[in-house]
Amino acid sequence: MRGVLIGVVGAVVVLGVAGAVAVPEAKEWFDGRHEQTSSYATGKKAKEERASVPRWLPDDAASVEYAMRTTGGERILKATLHDARLPARCEPLDGRKAPAPEISASWFPSGVTDGAQGRCGSYYVSLEKDTLYAWQTHDDWVRDNHDPAR
Repeated sequence: MRGVLIGVVGAVVVLGVAGAVAVPEAKEWFDGRHEQTSSYATGKKAKEERASVPRWLPDDAASVEYAMRTTGGERILKATLHDARLPARCEPLDGRKAPAPEISASWFPSGVTDGAQGRCGSYYVSLEKDTLYAWQTHDDWVRDNHDPAR
C-alpha cells in the first residue's frame, strides 16, 4: 500500500511540474501563432504585397516593418520617411491621448505612444526624427471596417 501511495504522489509531482512548464509555453505559442511580421524595402512594395498595409503610407517610405494579428485588426508599423514629416492625409491629435498598441515587436518601442502626434486613417502615429511609428487597435479597425453606417 505504501508503494502505491508513493507512486501516486510521485506521479502528481511529475504532472504538476510538467504542467507548470507546458502551460506557459502553450499560452505563448497560442498567443503568437496568429501574428505575422513582414519587412519591405519601400512603402510601395509593402502595399503591393500586403493589402492590409495602410494606403496612406508613402510609396517612398523605406525600411518598412509591419506586424499584424490575423484574428483581428491589431497592427503596428515602422518606416523611415525621407522628408521627416507625417503623411499629408494625417490629422493632429489635438491633445487627445492615444491608446497603447495591442501587439508588440522588438522593433516597436514601448514608450512611443506617449509621443503620438496624429491619426492617419484608423492608425495613431508618432514621428521621431525621420522614423514613423504607427499602430491600429482592434476597436478602431472594427469601427472603420465593419460599421454598417459607412
